[in-house]
Amino acid sequence: MFFYIYPAVRGLVSMRDPALEGPGIPRVAWRLHRNLTPRYAVWAQERVARGRAASLSTDDISGTEWPLFGSVFFLWGTENLQTAWQDGDRTATLEPKVFAREAIIAASELVIDPKHATWVQKHWGSNYLKREDVFYRMLVISALTSREKLLQDGTYRNLLQDQVEAFANELDTSAFGLLDDYPGECYPGDVMAAVAAIRRADAVLGTDHTAFVQRALRAFDGERLTRHGLPPYRADARKGRPLSESRGCGNSYICILAPELWPEKAHEWYRIHDDHFWQAKWSAVGFREFASDVPGSDWLLDVDAGPVLAGHGIAASAFGTGAARRNGRFDHAYPLATEMLATAWELPNGVLAGPRILSNVADAPMLGEAAILWLLTIQPAPGTELKHGGNISLFAYLILVPIPILGLWRGWQAICRFRTARKGIEPCVPLPTIQATLWLCLMLGAPLTLWLCPWWIGLSLLIIAVALPIRRRRTT
Repeated sequence: MFFYIYPAVRGLVSMRDPALEGPGIPRVAWRLHRNLTPRYAVWAQERVARGRAASLSTDDISGTEWPLFGSVFFLWGTENLQTAWQDGDRTATLEPKVFAREAIIAASELVIDPKHATWVQKHWGSNYLKREDVFYRMLVISALTSREKLLQDGTYRNLLQDQVEAFANELDTSAFGLLDDYPGECYPGDVMAAVAAIRRADAVLGTDHTAFVQRALRAFDGERLTRHGLPPYRADARKGRPLSESRGCGNSYICILAPELWPEKAHEWYRIHDDHFWQAKWSAVGFREFASDVPGSDWLLDVDAGPVLAGHGIAASAFGTGAARRNGRFDHAYPLATEMLATAWELPNGVLAGPRILSNVADAPMLGEAAILWLLTIQPAPGTELKHGGNISLFAYLILVPIPILGLWRGWQAICRFRTARKGIEPCVPLPTIQATLWLCLMLGAPLTLWLCPWWIGLSLLIIAVALPIRRRRTT
């Protein structure tokens, strides 16, 4: 019963935090950091020690990429909390960089661990840190920048400086400002993240890449854009042209990054993202994975987008929470954050059950939690005009309210059965074969219905299945 009630109550309380409706760090983010940090330190240390990453296939995207991406998310989130601490927010009892020191070291060393780079070595060979390889090198620069900014230990300062200068020069001298993540695969969102990583490194290295950043805009302008005026999801780095339309997960990601690079462009891109990808459907609001004028794109599952349900992109809406906060659009950020918290299902030990389920249990179990930590701690870019508003969607209430009611009912059932057992009255199950068959059909049908039909039908089937079997007192 406690599993039903505690997460729902905790979610409803967290959803009322004023820091979800405007600038500031929500209390749930401080709590998540406190609970996640020691677990992340142990997991990262053990993963590096085991060397499991060296045996993974290049086709195992979640196993190879997610452990590193999650580590960078954790470091970015810790940076944001440290900034809040320095600005006077003393919600935590200990300074974030002090409390998380062991996890900061473990996460950064996981990212640069050669065994965790095995998959990119298979793509690029021994020169994987010297040519293209945009995604991995961006993560290396990001992780080492966060470590140096937080700990100032200088351990990998030379590696960071070498990577920043070489990478900036390679991007700057490329034909169109684009390079590949993997041979023949260029993702402009990762290129933009690399530009942002180089710019952030200036703060700890004392360098100045302002001119490079301004020139880098050429990769995201004019003919490099899609018909909607947004960077494409994939591009041809050699010819400088889009190979796909833009997608919600990529749009939301670049809308987090762009305000610190090109504020005017960022404002325009977010407006287009709002116009073509924002939707309110089936009691929920969020960003679509594909534009509203793309037919047959409402149901999908892939490693980047996650589940796409009735057009709503899980990754697009999750990153959209950070994008909305970064662009001062709290009319979007607030309902998105509350839906995120409603589905996070925070357990008494601090684990977020929803994100944990959607992560890779074997290789990146805390990716989702680390991402939420980062996204909820993102603040509006300096000088951004804030737009407040938005309401908690009906979807959030439909997730949180029925489940504790079910929990209370099941708890009352348990009490009644206990009392009945003490009186020596044995309950009986009427029509046991029919009830068992119905339960099996409901349990098999619920996931299929969640995928193919309106989500509330599948949820209703699941609730009915949980309520079975129906018992009654045995009459004598």
